Amino acid sequence: MKWNWGTGIALVMTAFIGFILYMVITMSTDKDYSYDLVTEEYYAKEMVYQTEIDAEKNLNHLEEKLTGQKTADGWLLSFPSELTNENIQGNLFLYRPSNQQLDFDMPILLSGSQLLIPDKNLIDGRWNITVDFKYNGKDYLYKKSIVY
Repeated sequence: MKWNWGTGIALVMTAFIGFILYMVITMSTDKDYSYDLVTEEYYAKEMVYQTEIDAEKNLNHLEEKLTGQKTADGWLLSFPSELTNENIQGNLFLYRPSNQQLDFDMPILLSGSQLLIPDKNLIDGRWNITVDFKYNGKDYLYKKSIVY
């Protein structure tokens, strides 16, 4: 067989296509390269996004802000003092971007105007906190990305 430019180019292109096919098959079947979606029902979540925007605006119109800080016992959320804790009903959701198994939610149970997320539930790293609550029929939403 005679080697010329055409044969060399054909062999290089065949090797390149083979390499690309190998990478595509490896990446799509290997469990090490499996990633979860942020949310399973992202289309349905997009449809209610305007209500989230309105709830965030409601929270921003309060005189005091909802704040969070790391303490020795965990993450402490301080609600505005103008909200009485008997009328607050809602949910707290913690999302761990790197591991879906660590995500959890809990109902809002205030002591005074504060809510403590226990240290045993949180591991070091990045968390997205979403506090969704109702107060006197009005929706409020707090979203924050923290590093614990």
